[in-house]
Amino acid sequence: MNTAVLHTEFRLFRREPGAVFWILLFPTLLLVILGSIPSFREADPSLGGLRPVDAYVPVAVLIALIMSGVQSLPQVLTGHRERGVLRRMRLTPVRPSALLSAQMAVQGTVALGSALLALVVGRTAFGVALPRQPAGYLLALLLTTAAALALGSLVSAVSRTTKIAGAIGSAVFFPMMFCAGVWLPVREMPDALARVVGLTPFGAAARALDRAAAGHWPGWDHLGVLAVWAVLLTAGAARWFRWE
Repeated sequence: MNTAVLHTEFRLFRREPGAVFWILLFPTLLLVILGSIPSFREADPSLGGLRPVDAYVPVAVLIALIMSGVQSLPQVLTGHRERGVLRRMRLTPVRPSALLSAQMAVQGTVALGSALLALVVGRTAFGVALPRQPAGYLLALLLTTAAALALGSLVSAVSRTTKIAGAIGSAVFFPMMFCAGVWLPVREMPDALARVVGLTPFGAAARALDRAAAGHWPGWDHLGVLAVWAVLLTAGAARWFRWE
């Protein structure tokens, strides 16, 4: 990866207040709003004795990854293609693949920073326990990041313009938010629905993060789903991605 390209992409990202807010700050802000509701700070038997605010910390983590992978990354890459940035890069020693790698590094780093912020705020503001299986939590988080960025790359690959990327991203965004448990935690879903959701990248991620937070090693079935999605989406993005 070219460090100059990486530095440039980070600088450009900082100039986009909307992306900074929605990826870095919004998930934690949502957690704070929900945690401020008294009933969300009371133990819920349907959640195994957890408080709703405890269950929503992994959701806040996943929201950051969804925002980054589905909304931000496709807009940036498609915009670069529309403006001819990728085509002009072919006339320089820097390959277009360096830009793709740099952009994925930027989006992944910011999303992971947002996840850390949600964990810290959840712990300090609402007494949410930190993940009791940190190694498993980190592994699940990294696999989810890979799947989210691969999904964003695939959206970029099949989108000719930023408008199309925005439309496809929006169509994917809300189902992924549902699968992540934004409106209904996965553990509260009916068994049949939970099994179907568990086959999606963010449904599997929600289950894996929940288990790691509770002190258990994430199920290999959930980790396997994440790994398969990451591989398949990456292969699809590589197959259909256009530099011009």
